[in-house]
Amino acid sequence: MPSMGLFQKFKAGLARTHSRLAHEVKRIVTRSPKLDAAALEELEAALIAADLGAATSAQIVDAVKKSYESQGGAGLDVFAVARNEVEKNLASNKSDLIRAPRGTTVVSIVGVNGTGKTTTAAKLAHRVQSQRHTALLAACDTFRAAAIEQLKLWGQRLKVEAVAGAYGADAAAVAHDAVAAAQARQADYLFIDTAGRLHTKHNLMQELQKLHRVIGKQLPGAPHEVLLVLDATTGMNALNQAREFNKAVPLTGLVVTKLDGTSKGGMVVAIQKELGLPVKFVGLGEQADDLQPFDAKQFAEALFEE
Repeated sequence: MPSMGLFQKFKAGLARTHSRLAHEVKRIVTRSPKLDAAALEELEAALIAADLGAATSAQIVDAVKKSYESQGGAGLDVFAVARNEVEKNLASNKSDLIRAPRGTTVVSIVGVNGTGKTTTAAKLAHRVQSQRHTALLAACDTFRAAAIEQLKLWGQRLKVEAVAGAYGADAAAVAHDAVAAAQARQADYLFIDTAGRLHTKHNLMQELQKLHRVIGKQLPGAPHEVLLVLDATTGMNALNQAREFNKAVPLTGLVVTKLDGTSKGGMVVAIQKELGLPVKFVGLGEQADDLQPFDAKQFAEALFEE
C-alpha cells in the first residue's frame, strides 16, 4: 500500500481528534498572539483535553514558549512545534511484530471486554498472511460463545484457520492444543484471542498468567508477543488498564483500536510516554486492512496538521 494512502488513513482516523485540537489551538493563538501565561495555560488545557497526558502537554507548551521567546509571534508555528514534540516522544517506537528465531511465533492478544480483541487477532492473521506467512487463530475466549463464532467467521472470511474448543472449556487447554496444531502445521504465527477480563479482577488475571505459563512450557519463549488491545474512545482510562495488565503479564506492545471514533486520540502518546511500550498497530476503521502498523511521523502529522 503506498504511504500516501496510509497517511490519508491516519488523517481520516484522527480527523475527530485533529479537528477539535486544531480549532482550539487556532482560537487561542488568534485571540492572544502575544502568548501570555493565560494563553499558554489554555493551550495546555486543550492538549490535555485531547488526552495527550499531562507530561506531553507540558512538554509541548514548554517548547512553544521557548520557540516564541526566541523568534516572536510572527515566526511561531504552534502546530509544527507540537508535531515535532509528539514525534520525538514516539520516535523510538518499533511497530514490527516480534519474530521467534525459529518455529512458530505465538502472539497473545489481551485486554478488557469490548476493545476489539477478536477482530484484531483476525486482522493481524490476515496481515501476516498477506505478507506470505502462514497463520493460525486460536479461540481462547471460552467465556463467550459468541466470541468463538465470531473468530471462526472472521477466519472463514479471511481464509485463516481457527482452532477452537467447546464453549466453557479450559482456555489454557485450548491454547495448548492450538500451539500443538501450529507446530504440527509449521505455521509461522499463532494468534491467540483471549477472553476479555477486567484489569481489576485478580482471579481473571491469574487465569491469564496460567494460560501463558502453559504455552511457555510447551514452547519455550512463548508467548513471544503479548499485545494489549486498547479502545481509544476510553481515553485515559486505557492507561490504568495498561498499567494493570503490564503488572500481571509483561506486555510487549499495544494495539489501539477505534481511533476513528474519538477526539481523544492523544492517549496513544500519553500511554507510550508513561509505559514505554510500543504502539504496534492502530485501528482506523472497520475493514480488514484498517488495522495499520503504527507510524510516529504520520501520526504526529495527522494529529497536528494545520
